[in-house]
Amino acid sequence: MVPILASVSNYPRLAAICTQYQPNLVYHAAAYKHVPLVEQNPSEGVLNNVFGTLNMARAAVESGVRLFLLVSTDKAVRPTNVMGASKRMAEMVLQALAAEKGRIDFSRAGFLNTKTSPNIAPLPSTCFTMVRFGNVLGSSGSVVPLFRQQIRSGGPITLTHLDVTRYFMTIPEAAQLVLQAGAMAEGGDVFVLDMGEPVKIWDLACSMVALSGLTIRDTTYPEGDIEILITGLRPGEKLYEELLIGNNPKPSQHPRILKAHEDFVSWKVFQADLIVLNQAAEAADIAQVKALLAKYVTGFEPDTLAATDYQMPLSQSDF
Repeated sequence: MVPILASVSNYPRLAAICTQYQPNLVYHAAAYKHVPLVEQNPSEGVLNNVFGTLNMARAAVESGVRLFLLVSTDKAVRPTNVMGASKRMAEMVLQALAAEKGRIDFSRAGFLNTKTSPNIAPLPSTCFTMVRFGNVLGSSGSVVPLFRQQIRSGGPITLTHLDVTRYFMTIPEAAQLVLQAGAMAEGGDVFVLDMGEPVKIWDLACSMVALSGLTIRDTTYPEGDIEILITGLRPGEKLYEELLIGNNPKPSQHPRILKAHEDFVSWKVFQADLIVLNQAAEAADIAQVKALLAKYVTGFEPDTLAATDYQMPLSQSDF
């Protein structure tokens, strides 16, 4: 194991790493994943999630990586937030590159030009694929550690809406299914993991209070230990998440992995607007960023709030 510090926004650094170590497999999980943070910082979210993915994909192609797997999210499906839309755009970048049959032309993508690498990549031997799933219990910033901390502090537990639901899986489940999906990849695949039934976050909070040996404090039981405080949905937040854009998933060799069919555009068509999107993000032109995301991402309907209009209460959970 070799720890390396780098940013996916730094293409020359990524190219140098791939040239030095010649990786065979790349599991790309680098992303800004928290909905409120990206909603408040949409340009940075796009630069990291979309163009960081593109930078890493280009470095992978040029160094002959065999498999490139993007860890995506259920929030990429008909997103109401910039984070989900940016992850869907990242998926579409890989779908477009996977469909290229000849040499990949980066010459028009001015934001990718460097003195250390040619603009025409070799014939792509890299298999691009992506896997989409929901929340991972115990991962960084997940709701269970937050609720545990709030219970330990005597409450209240903060919940944005009484009816909000989410899909969950454990860290070992997520890791094993990602590896299995990579083993089945053929190129351009969008794998969807069977997350089981969605969990109502109110029920999760109540269960955690009960498992702590405590009781819920409400109007019925004013002497209870922990209050659950409903704070209201935040900009971009959905009551429930989905895993499919269409309704035509196909089974795979694995009982818990489905293969989705998601529309995309060719690299030649996509590339011109990617340049404009990159320039808009670099210039913090939020209206242009959201307009281009809405052009390509099915179901994305950005709200009218500018990036500076919304201040995130840091004490609230993602749910």
